[in-house]
Amino acid sequence: MSGLRVMVVDDHPMWREGVARDLAEAGYEIVATAGEGRQALRIAAAVRPDLVILDLQLPDLPGVEVARGLGASEHPPRVLVLSASGEQEDVLEAVKAGASGYLVKSASQEEFLDAVKRTADGDAVFTPGLAGLVLGEYRRLAAQPKAAAAEEEGPRLTERETEVLRLVAKGLSYRQIAERLVLSHRTVQNHVQNTLSKLQLHNRVELVRYAIEKGLADLD
Repeated sequence: MSGLRVMVVDDHPMWREGVARDLAEAGYEIVATAGEGRQALRIAAAVRPDLVILDLQLPDLPGVEVARGLGASEHPPRVLVLSASGEQEDVLEAVKAGASGYLVKSASQEEFLDAVKRTADGDAVFTPGLAGLVLGEYRRLAAQPKAAAAEEEGPRLTERETEVLRLVAKGLSYRQIAERLVLSHRTVQNHVQNTLSKLQLHNRVELVRYAIEKGLADLD
């Protein structure tokens, strides 16, 4: 993972330093750390990290607001929440704010480093049990009546983009999709990025919600 620029945001110095050390030993470039939300947004704007490891409990600004601010920045990084909370409300609010993944702090070092790698690859990563919660909420929202404007025909996806989208909605990683469709990992990434651009979405979680709303996902 040489070259991936990571920022760690947590208000506990020992935890923050420990996470940064583990990432550095795994080969990531730690470009900054921060202990407060507003400080994190200022530093991120200056150093432009590729990935931010973000705690939700910060002293001055809720982590979800930090995630939202990072997503609205000129160079939005991927965000992996690392929190002590596994509460449904916290998870859903973080995802709605733009987080690419959510991991509880009780995860092992191996699980954490795997989640970082997968988030960097573009996967939506969640602590076991939380992925179903997120998808279930999106299915519930998709079942609600939609405004007439939402029923208008959206951008046209190619047959291959639609095929990749279906597999993304099933929770497959890029590598799994590549193996199933006999494509390169890079080609799958390109299809996903093109689809995100066409649909004006920001991450895989939003893609899953779109797929559910359009009846493209069989998640049972």
